[in-house]
Amino acid sequence: MRTQITMLPVLLALLLGLAPASVLAQTPTTYDFRVLATSRTSTMEREMNEAAEAGFRYAAVMGGETAVGGQEVVTVMHRPEGGSPERYGYRLLATSRTSTMERELRDAAEAGYEYRGQTVFESTFGGEEVVCILERRTDIRPTSTSSYRLLATTRTSTLQKELQSAGLDGYDVLGMTVGKTAMGGTELVAILRAVRP
Repeated sequence: MRTQITMLPVLLALLLGLAPASVLAQTPTTYDFRVLATSRTSTMEREMNEAAEAGFRYAAVMGGETAVGGQEVVTVMHRPEGGSPERYGYRLLATSRTSTMERELRDAAEAGYEYRGQTVFESTFGGEEVVCILERRTDIRPTSTSSYRLLATTRTSTLQKELQSAGLDGYDVLGMTVGKTAMGGTELVAILRAVRP
């Protein structure tokens, strides 16, 4: 019993002596950011791909009115200090027609792109567009097992029913916005994805 008691301080000292070294070895990651803002979605896609070539990756997006630029899409991109060996490419989909968006999502998935974010943006040419940002690795051969579905409705009760039905087919919600679309007026627009084997 006496041996166990005298060993306890030695064990504690060893553990406490090792703890600071392990804590110091885990330096927190720092990030570099790039904020992109434009009133044209085609310009945003080009700028995102230029930032991606410099090692940045998509972090967040928001559409709306900024103090200086008026109606803009604002995207934040980030990269860890020292960069990352992974490289990405971006595709930006923007349309006021939900049927067009769903078709474009499916085409992009076949090209290896995956959903990353969405917002609503009032375009320069008038009207609101649903904007969807897609990403794919460019340093490896893209493979996508994603299947996308877009739900658009003016009623939350209808959205509930459609989501329930889509959920039974293996779809999960990735994002949702409320905006004015060409066909339905003010609609809830939800983007869903199912991962296929």
